[in-house]
Amino acid sequence: MPRLRLTIAYDGTRFAGWQLQAPGGGRSVQGCLEEALAKLCGGLVRVHGSGRTDAGVHALAQVAHLDVPEDRAGLPWQRVLNAMLPPDVSIVDAALVAAGFHSRFSATGKAYRYTLWTERAYVLPWRRPYVWNVGRYAPLDVAAMDACAGLFAGFHDFAAFCNAGSDPASTSRLVRSVSRVASPSPQEMAWEFRAEGFLKQMVRNLMGALVEVGRGKVSPEDIRSVLTMGQRRLAPPTAPASGLCLVGVEYASDGRGHKRHLFHQPEAGQG
Repeated sequence: MPRLRLTIAYDGTRFAGWQLQAPGGGRSVQGCLEEALAKLCGGLVRVHGSGRTDAGVHALAQVAHLDVPEDRAGLPWQRVLNAMLPPDVSIVDAALVAAGFHSRFSATGKAYRYTLWTERAYVLPWRRPYVWNVGRYAPLDVAAMDACAGLFAGFHDFAAFCNAGSDPASTSRLVRSVSRVASPSPQEMAWEFRAEGFLKQMVRNLMGALVEVGRGKVSPEDIRSVLTMGQRRLAPPTAPASGLCLVGVEYASDGRGHKRHLFHQPEAGQG
């Protein structure tokens, strides 16, 4: 059967996460996609995502693949799916790829962006679902946060920043960078996390640590010790889901024999 690769954007506010939920467990992005695809393909079609995002987490460039019937391969998939999906899910790109492409196992890296709202007096209503409001902590010590972010780069055991609920073969990960990036407004501070892969809620835990450092509650050296000791109970609290967005998945090949980086590229002035 032909294999289709989808690049998907969604607002995670009203979703229980990417993964299909048990009956009564709430809406899922995977469920919405599979419901639309079942109508187009005449039966159940399983969608495989590059990874799971939790309830409330957003995406600009989640990647998934599925196998479609031969007689449906030529459909204009982006157009027909967008006509059927709810308004909080959009297909950014759809393309037929090689049978060996796998959205999860072919991935070589991921990037997440976390956005903080730093204005003390107010929050813009339309930004509230997409940021963590840390205005009450302002001003944050950005230099200390930068120093702490540098500790996360490289190959480390991130057991202290992995929440319960998963059983990875290893808690060690290669983090390529953690850095501040351009944000949509002066009231916001955006951080980008790039790695070969992440543990359960790892980005939110790293962000929680950075904010505690920015508040002056802990020092970068305290976080270095937490990282070394590897005990979750010693680490700062997990940051809320609302500020987190999956902005891209990287592949050595896009499934058609070409190297491709599927990271979302924001427009000038946008985070």
